[in-house]
Parts: sequence; structure tokens; C-alpha cells
Amino acid sequence: MEQGKSGMDIKGMNRKKIYEFLRRSRSVSKQDIVYALQLSLPTVTQNLQELQEKGLLDTAGKIGNTGGRNATAFTFISDAKVAVGIDIQKHRNTIVVVDLDGKVIETLKKKIDFSMTDEYYSKLGEGVREILEKTHTDPQKVLGVGMGVPGLISGDGQEVVYGRILNFTGETCANFSKYIPYRSLLYNDANAAGFAEIWSLHNIKNAFYICLSNNIGGSVLLDNKVYEGDNQRSGEVGHMTVVADGRPCYCGQYGCLETYCSATVLSDTTDGDLGVFFEKLKNGDMESRMLWDSYLRYLSLAVNNLRMLFDCKIIIGGYVGSYIDGYMEQLWEMVRQRNMFEDDPEQFLLPCQYKTEAIAAGA
Repeated sequence: MEQGKSGMDIKGMNRKKIYEFLRRSRSVSKQDIVYALQLSLPTVTQNLQELQEKGLLDTAGKIGNTGGRNATAFTFISDAKVAVGIDIQKHRNTIVVVDLDGKVIETLKKKIDFSMTDEYYSKLGEGVREILEKTHTDPQKVLGVGMGVPGLISGDGQEVVYGRILNFTGETCANFSKYIPYRSLLYNDANAAGFAEIWSLHNIKNAFYICLSNNIGGSVLLDNKVYEGDNQRSGEVGHMTVVADGRPCYCGQYGCLETYCSATVLSDTTDGDLGVFFEKLKNGDMESRMLWDSYLRYLSLAVNNLRMLFDCKIIIGGYVGSYIDGYMEQLWEMVRQRNMFEDDPEQFLLPCQYKTEAIAAGA
């Protein structure tokens, strides 16, 4: 039985390798797969046949001209399956349908105050049903529902083990998904957003994602996987001390990055509207410029510390990340001044790809 199980594991691993290669390459020949993955021709042939029977790939085209017959092109079908993602926040939810590329097919935003009530969870189910009806999605194509929440989640995705922001420690996926008729899992919001980034960037395997939203989170991504730590607490960069005995933080400590670089540090000056802050900054408002310079100095300190620790790509995301493209030169220069190895920050410090819906899409 152990030998049989081992054989099934190997078969599954080979199929996953082939499918992931197709997803990255888009359209390849059977011979390309054999050469790239160092698998036997019969193994590749059998797996391609099974993937095609599942409707996950197509053979519509031909590749190359070597004087003989052109090779069949095996093509990844991005919309063969879909998933639903939900970004759950204090006063609103964002629901998306994504394809196998992580491309957002449809978005639905709902203003609703979070509460651990049957009424709230019923509305979550209504939102999922509404967006699937809007996209005319066959229920058989839905892989499941991922929910990104501002809290630490158990390794099996079934329980909130620390949820101070929404005061929902101990809440379960079973309650969240009570009215959702699909397999569902909970994810930490920053981990979900970070995973969305490496899913869309095929050339990055290792990265640290900084989520600069109303609260600050982070995600450690190693070998295309989220590293959660021994207690599901990795990546909590918002509570890294950047100023000894500095500003008080809601966590009870002082000087956390959260108190210097959360999006609210900026939006609190414009009645909670981050877009208005960046509009004022763009128009040369002096107070906004001074605040932004201070904000970037603290952010550059955090970026340099993360670079020293992880020696990997660092991705700036979250609410602030959606505006930061036009200010990367300034941030690169600040990071350059701190970096002892004279690394070029332009090569390792990147703005996020997902400007909106990163948490929902990642989940």
C-alpha cells in the first residue's frame, strides 16, 4: 500500500509540474515539456491526455517548422476553472471572481459592517451567489471560496487564532461559510495579497510583500509558497519597532512601523480619503510633501531591514502601494543610502502589480 501511495504521489507531482509549466509557458509542445522537466515521453503523454480530458488544456495550434510535421501546441486554458475571493474588512467586503491566471473577471463591493452574526454571514453567501450569477458561472467550474481577513489564521485555514482588529479571535471558517455552498478557507489578508503578486509574476519565487493599508501586514513568500512561521505569525512587519519608545500602537507597544507607515497616517489629514492626499501631494501642497517625506524615511528603514534579513525581492502593496509607482525613484534613493551592500534598489524593490482587489484575488 505504501508503494502504491508513493506511486500516486509521484504521479500527482508530475501532473502538477506539467500543468504549472503550461501555465507559465502558455503554449508548448510535448517535446518542450519532456526537455524542460526531464520527464519521460510516456509520462508526459499520459498526463497531457488526462489534463485535456479534464478540460484544463487545449491543442488548437501547431508549433515550429523543422522540415517535418509541426508539433502540436498544448495550450493552458485560463478560464477552465474559477475561484471566488472575499476581502473582509471592518466596514465593507470586496468579492471577486478570478480565473486560473489570477485575473479578476468580476468585482462586487458591499458596504457592510462586520459582525459575528447569522445575518452577516447570510449576506456573505448572498454576495457569492450574486457575483456568480452576474458572471453566468457554471457552479461546476468553481474551485472554492477564499476569504482574506485581518487576523492570524490556523494552519488549516479553519480558525482565527488572533483577530484584534475585528475583535473576532476564535471565529471559524464554518461560520463564515455557513451560507456558501463551496469549499471555503480563511487566509491572513497580507498573505493572500502577497500570494496574488507571485502568482502573477512568474519570474519571482522569493519575496517579502508589505501591505500598507489602514493596518500594516506582511507576507514572507519562499519558493512560491507563503511561509507562515511556527505559529502562523510570520511577516508581521507592522509591529517591527522602527523608533525605540516611539508612538503608541494599538498592540500596546511603542514605535511600531504601524504607527508611522499605515495608510491612515496619510489619509487622516484628508478626512480619511487617501486619494485626496495623493492629489494634494501631486499638486505640490507643502504640508503633504513634508508628511510624505517623513513617511518614506520610515518606510525606507523598514525596507532596508527586510532586505538585510531576507535578501529577496520586496513588493510594496496595499492602499499606499496602489499610488506609489510615481514615487519609487524617491524611495529607491532613500533605500540606496541605507544599503550597506550597494545593491541597486531598482532591482529588488518593486511596486505591486495588483493596484486593487489584491487581498480578494489572492485569497
